Amino acid sequence: MNEVFKARLKLFRLPTPSLMPRNASLGYLFVLPTLLMLVLVLGFPVVIAVLNSFTPLWSAERVFTVENYTNLTRDDLFWNSLQVTAIFVGGTSLLHLFVGFIVALALNSEIRGRAFFRVIAILPWTVPDVISGLVWRFMYNPTSGVVNHALHQLGVTQRWIEWLGDPDLALPSVIFADVWRGYPFVMLILLAGLQAIPRDLYEAAQVDGASVLQEFRYITLPSLVRIIAIALALDTVWQFRRFGLVYNMTFGGPGYATDILPIYVYKQYFRYFNFEYASAVAVVSAIIMLIISIPYIYLIMRRD
Repeated sequence: MNEVFKARLKLFRLPTPSLMPRNASLGYLFVLPTLLMLVLVLGFPVVIAVLNSFTPLWSAERVFTVENYTNLTRDDLFWNSLQVTAIFVGGTSLLHLFVGFIVALALNSEIRGRAFFRVIAILPWTVPDVISGLVWRFMYNPTSGVVNHALHQLGVTQRWIEWLGDPDLALPSVIFADVWRGYPFVMLILLAGLQAIPRDLYEAAQVDGASVLQEFRYITLPSLVRIIAIALALDTVWQFRRFGLVYNMTFGGPGYATDILPIYVYKQYFRYFNFEYASAVAVVSAIIMLIISIPYIYLIMRRD
């Protein structure tokens, strides 16, 4: 009987340490096609953009210069675009976190039809940026849009408001539309974090007579600190590269009121054909996003 048992153990024996390097090499071989695809799709354009920002690749004279970067410091439109981007990214990221946290708390509670409400809550995230921009542009239409019509019917205002035509209202209107579009991303991350908190902690707190606010303060928030930081870092990077929604709503207008950096790069490259200058702006944007992503990289790489 022991011999039969030992024979069966040999069938399920784990690889010996001497075989592990060979298996690891085989694993690298399996992921090699994906790595090559990433290099071609992402790495090659990055290298071209960096080189083009210093040296005009399409010119017969290859002269290394930092003129494009020095021009950035004197470009008022670039600084305006950077300021608009900071307001847009900061506003949308914080509102995503606020709205996503509230919705996640609601969907994590014991309510009837919870699965149905979870599907409803995630639906805005399934709508592409381009479609979201078009829909909200029609909704903000001053004469036929549903926003002005609803406000008029409720008696809030008696005039038609130019939501996307007023420089003071355009950016808040775009931020509001983006909050509707993007909050489910943060909501899903926070909801997963809420479901990972052991129920025993809440039961023990209830036995000790803790209130709902005390449970939230001493159990929920401390357990979600790391998750909140990761969600905020990811969402900030994602919002920094937002393009389709703003492009279809305002194209950076009116004037330069919503001219975020991705829109500015697009204009410089495809409208004004300033290829080298657009590459320099894109490189600076990538550096800013890399700096923003440092907290996320730190949290992922840190070992408890």
